[in-house]
Amino acid sequence: MSEHKMKKIYLYSKFERFWHWVQSVLIILLLVTGFEVHGSFELLGFMKAVDIHNTIGLTWLILFVFIVFWMFVTHEYKQYIPTTKKLFEVAMYYSSGIFKGEPHPVQKSKNAKHNPMQRLTYLGLTAVLLPFQMVTGLLYWAYNDWADWGLGFLDLEVLALLHLIGGFAILIFLIVHVYMTTTGHTITAHIAAMFSGWEEVPEEETVPDWERKAERH
Repeated sequence: MSEHKMKKIYLYSKFERFWHWVQSVLIILLLVTGFEVHGSFELLGFMKAVDIHNTIGLTWLILFVFIVFWMFVTHEYKQYIPTTKKLFEVAMYYSSGIFKGEPHPVQKSKNAKHNPMQRLTYLGLTAVLLPFQMVTGLLYWAYNDWADWGLGFLDLEVLALLHLIGGFAILIFLIVHVYMTTTGHTITAHIAAMFSGWEEVPEEETVPDWERKAERH
């Protein structure tokens, strides 16, 4: 794709970039302190790791509420509405085409920042995995209040296991996500865009019909 002339489009707002990077840092810190609490390694000490994990977890929850609020106020939630259009082509690109130097079948645009596979992934992350992790974390944190809340039937060990599984799932997503940021027309193009807000796309690229239809819905 490097042989194509590129143009820059302003894709990511200041708040979008702010919550992306802050949430990234919070999640990494939660993973580090969470795995220490689990006993995977010793870095801060158990009690300090617990305190930091709880504080960061509550901070993340507050930020997440603002993110969801912002998405609906700005109508950015439309960027996550799933579609099967071009989904197969994108899957084929990531499984083989990318290794052959083929162009991406779906380019970014202001009204379609995410390709069909990203939409499904980010929707699952935002609507399922992250809320799951927050709910299990909150229940774990409020263990001493379960009886008062009528939740005495819950099993702490099962809850801890579910929270751990969620942590591993987020870690896997993070690793894949970091790798995917290197698959632009240059290895740093996507990362640079999340700092500046400006994404580079092929100059001759126009918004595909399926994306314009998605905007109207």
